[in-house]
Amino acid sequence: MTLQSHILDPKLDLILERVIDVSKELVWRAWTQPEHVKHWFTPAPWVTTECEIDLRPGGMFRFVMRSPEGQSFPHIGCFLEIIENKKLVWTDTLLPGYRPSENPFFTAMILLEPQGSQTQYTAIAQHKNEEDKLKHESMGFREGWGKCLDQLISYATTL
Repeated sequence: MTLQSHILDPKLDLILERVIDVSKELVWRAWTQPEHVKHWFTPAPWVTTECEIDLRPGGMFRFVMRSPEGQSFPHIGCFLEIIENKKLVWTDTLLPGYRPSENPFFTAMILLEPQGSQTQYTAIAQHKNEEDKLKHESMGFREGWGKCLDQLISYATTL
């Protein structure tokens, strides 16, 4: 499951890579169980108020983010590929059951590789065009996803 097995397009893809001091099994649990996702998934002071996961290809990944001002932002997507403790891929391009979405934005891939007692964590956001990639980047992809990863690391110590 190395990153080299994936062809990245710098014009369309954003990537966050880090070696973290959390086992791949704990990272997997944090990503795949709704009761855990709600604790770390949205960069504070935002919060994840709801999460539903049907962990199978074609299954639903739904969550609601709430802004500090109280606005709710629902998101729904579809899992594409699941390799336990190694790879998780979902998209908002498709809805559950592989039904087309009206407003696709990106496909996400989480790769986990053991590095001794640590984990090589790679998050990739793939976009359909440069405009969407630049929009995601300007929304704070690296800062936001980096902060969420920090929150995941902190939360994983409680699992």
